[in-house]
Amino acid sequence: MKNIIAVLAVSTIFAVSSCKKTDSKNTVAAETGEKIETTEQFTVDSVKLSDSTKVNNLLSLKYEAKMLVFPTIKDKSLLDSIYYDKKGIIDFSKQGLQTFLNKDKDEYFASVKEKDNSWINDIARPQSWDTGSFMKLKSNTNDFLQIEYMYSSYEGGAHGNYGFAERVFDLKNKKRVLLKDITTMPKARLEALLTKNINNIPSGTTDSQGAVKNSEMLLIDAIPANDNFYFDDKNLYFHYSPYEIAAFAAGDIVIPVSWEDLKGTLNPQFKERMKIN
Repeated sequence: MKNIIAVLAVSTIFAVSSCKKTDSKNTVAAETGEKIETTEQFTVDSVKLSDSTKVNNLLSLKYEAKMLVFPTIKDKSLLDSIYYDKKGIIDFSKQGLQTFLNKDKDEYFASVKEKDNSWINDIARPQSWDTGSFMKLKSNTNDFLQIEYMYSSYEGGAHGNYGFAERVFDLKNKKRVLLKDITTMPKARLEALLTKNINNIPSGTTDSQGAVKNSEMLLIDAIPANDNFYFDDKNLYFHYSPYEIAAFAAGDIVIPVSWEDLKGTLNPQFKERMKIN
């Protein structure tokens, strides 16, 4: 019993001491006007919009969009880079981005309705045209924010079109991550690795004979290292939209390049931050 009382007494002393230190710190801060920095927890929200309208009896329009919202990111240049594809955003709050989507939707509907009416004569059957833009959070690891942007549209023809953009943002240094921030591998060597790994992630395309390899649908001889990349703890991935390097039937293609393949060329700061051996 005496031991229990002694432990409680010591705990009380530590608690009081801790309170005094905190109070002392707050008092000094109040007297000096010093600002005590607090780390705000990273959060992600989103806004969505889906709407449609009729141009005439044969043509209707559809607009769809999803934008991510980052309440804890305050740096304007970083926000401008995150929303690079949406020009004219001033208010990056949830309400501000929702207002932007409404304006963007109205402008899309108006742009089609205000076209020269002669093109309407080419429409022989009921059609629904559409436009879409969607942001997707891929990951936020080691303060590297990775976002996928997907775009789609259809304005007549045999099929619609779609494409992807990948961007990585360094939240510590408040900037977009470029390929040179990751590796110094020469262009020719990187192209050779991309060609070598082209079939590592199948696109899922099939024909009457079964699965079709990505390499069998290429439209170019050398695969360039584009700006649409992202990464995880194993690989650096390059993402290619339809028609970028292969036929439309191939869809979008993702090519991985392992950290082992890039060994000796990785930026030391990046390698340490990602804990790559």
